[in-house]
Formats: sequence, structure tokens, C-alpha cells
Amino acid sequence: MTTLLSPSFALTASFAIALMAGTLMRFWLASRQIRHVAGHRGTVPHEFSQAVSLASHQKAADYTIAKTRLALIEVAFGAALVLGWTLLGGLDALNIATMALTGPGMFQQIAIVIGFALISGAIDLPMSWYQTFVLEEKFGFNKMGFGLWLADLLKSALIGALIGIPLIWLFLWLMEVAGSRWWLWAWSVWMGFNLLLLLIYPTFIAPFFNKFKPLQDQALNSRVTALMQRCGFSAKGLFVMDGSKRSAHANAYFTGFGAAKRVVFYDTLLSKLSAGEVDAVLAHELGHFKHRHVIKRIASMFAVSLLAFALLGWLSAQAWFYTSLGVRPNLVATAPNDALALLLFMLAAPAFGFFLSPLFAQLSRKHEFEADAYAVAQTNQVDLSAALLKLYEDNASTLTPDPLYAKFYYSHPPATERLSRITVQS
Repeated sequence: MTTLLSPSFALTASFAIALMAGTLMRFWLASRQIRHVAGHRGTVPHEFSQAVSLASHQKAADYTIAKTRLALIEVAFGAALVLGWTLLGGLDALNIATMALTGPGMFQQIAIVIGFALISGAIDLPMSWYQTFVLEEKFGFNKMGFGLWLADLLKSALIGALIGIPLIWLFLWLMEVAGSRWWLWAWSVWMGFNLLLLLIYPTFIAPFFNKFKPLQDQALNSRVTALMQRCGFSAKGLFVMDGSKRSAHANAYFTGFGAAKRVVFYDTLLSKLSAGEVDAVLAHELGHFKHRHVIKRIASMFAVSLLAFALLGWLSAQAWFYTSLGVRPNLVATAPNDALALLLFMLAAPAFGFFLSPLFAQLSRKHEFEADAYAVAQTNQVDLSAALLKLYEDNASTLTPDPLYAKFYYSHPPATERLSRITVQS
């Protein structure tokens, strides 16, 4: 009875149950989505029958089903991988191997993290290749060749190493020298890093992957500038991104923070929307800023991450935290367990956090409705509805998702729900 009530057994059992329950839930929701979309494939919903062709509707259905089936494979493989790293001893074996190569100390700690990242990245490569060159290619969305895909991969790895390794070193150093409150210092560093990233990403990182040119269309430029002035917003520039180099998907977004904000239009978006529709899409993005959604999301991230760091700070000092998740902790003072704690927490936390997904999705959908309402007030319902419908159609987003699947996962409201709300607001 004592063994059954021990913290180690309790965590092992709860982790295994959460991982299994989450995996089964994902499979059940995905199967509902596939059945629902397939069952409505043959007929365009009545409210869209004049605007969406049957061929486009069926393409969206087929694309959604194909993505969901691929997601099922990713879910099963991901659960097996987490299990392999934890309870089946993968991370323990990596710890022993790096210890044999480097001996104890900071270098070994960083070696564990780098080894974990390299192995995980290599395992993910086939799925990434399949998604780009098979699934996206099949439906006409992929526009890049293998060379560009590989270049993106290498650039991402290099930037990740240049930024990630010093950050990991700083976390590990704080865990070693900052005492029992190290997690508070680490949280402060993490938040500062995220805010810094919002400032430097648009100017220094994004250009490594895409070309950003000032918006050349003077009529559209004047129109967009007038809209922003009317709404009381300013940005550092209006840019067009060469999204068509990689994908046929279209989008527009604000990026940056504070004085570094900039408006970015995909070239694919500008080729598909009228000037009024571009205005409406931009007004929607302005709505997010008007309602302080960005600030609210950052504040939420601050709060959630603070709780996570506090929990990690407590768990990292408990020997049973390691043993319950398949790792034998280092027992000598010269061989700390800090990197193991970080990786174990990163692997285990999503199994429990998955069940909070509907709450965050619901909050995101609420924000989208608020931004739509703002766009309707600043532009007009016809342009916004037309723009959104074009984006749904061009991105092959299904018009008939399973309602429960959508409530659980969708960060944006389904087309029927969203467009009917816009019509009422007008």
C-alpha cells in the first residue's frame, strides 16, 4: 500500500493515464472530424451555395480529411516518442551516454539538451518532408523545391543554436547558483527573452527566410495608411512578403511590438483580394490591437509560465520526479540534474496541459469575433465577408467541420458561425 501511495507511483500512473487519455481523445475527435467532413462532402452548405463551387468545397473536404489522417499518425507517433524518452528510458540512456563522453558538469548538461534536440529533429524530418512534398503538393499548395526546404531547415537549426544554446546555458547556470528561487529568475529571463524576440524577429530573423519589400501599390498604400490613421494606429512600415515562394496559402499579419510593429501582406493575399477586402482584413488585425488582445495574450503567457516555472522549481528538487518518469538522477554534487529536469518537464507537461486546449481555443475564438466586429465598424460587412470567404476557399478550409472538434481545437471560428455573426453585426 505504501508503494501505491508514493509520489513516484502517483506521478508515473497519472502521467501514463494522461498520455493515454489524451491520445485516445485526439483519436476520437479526429475520427469525428473525418466522418463529419466526409458526410457533408457532397453538398455545399446552403448559405455558401452561391459563392463556393462544389469542386472547391470537395477540395477543402479532401484536404481537411488528408491533414486529419496525417495528424492521427503524428499523434500516435508523438505519444510513442514521449513514452520512449521517459518511461522506456530514452532520456536516461542519453544522460548516461553524454556523461561517459564528457564527464559531469555544465558541458554535459548542454550536451544532453543538444543531443535531445538533434535526435528529436531527425525523427521529425520524414513527417515534415511528407507534409510539404506529398500532402501540400497533392493539393497544389507547395511551391518550394527540396533545396529551399533544406535551406530553411539549416537556417532554422543555425538560428535555433545561436539563440537557444546561450539561453539554455543561462537557465542551467541560474538553476545552479540562484538557490531555491532559481525558477523566479529563470521565469524573468524567459519573459524578457520573449519580449525581446517580438522586437527583433521582424527586422533581424524573418528576413533570413523571406524577402520583405515596401508596399508599391500607391493607391492601396494610401488607402491602408488612411485606415490606420482613422483607427489611431501607426506602424514602422507596410511590407509585402514573398509567401508565394513557399506556399499558395494567403495571409496578412501584424508583427513586432511597440515601435517595431509592421504590417505584412503575403503577395498571394494581394493577388486574390480587392482593395476594399484588403482594408477589411487589415481592420480585423487592427481590431486585435484595439481590444488589447496581444497584451492580454502576453499577460496570460506570463501567468501560465510563472506557474509552470514554480512547479518545475519544486519538482526539480524531488528525486521521485526523475525516477517516476524513467530517469535515474545523478547522485553526486558534481553531476547536477538540471538539464534532465528541464527536458522531463517539457516532455511530461503537454500530457496534462492538453486538456486545457478547449479553454484557450475558446478565448481565441472570442478574440476573433471581437476583431471581426471592429473590422465591420471600420470598413463594411460585405468586404470582410467576401475576404474571409475567399481566404477560407483559397486555403481549402472546410466549411463543415465537426462542431465538437472545432470547439476543442479551432482558434478561429468555423466559416458558418463567423460569417453569420458578421451579418448580424452589420
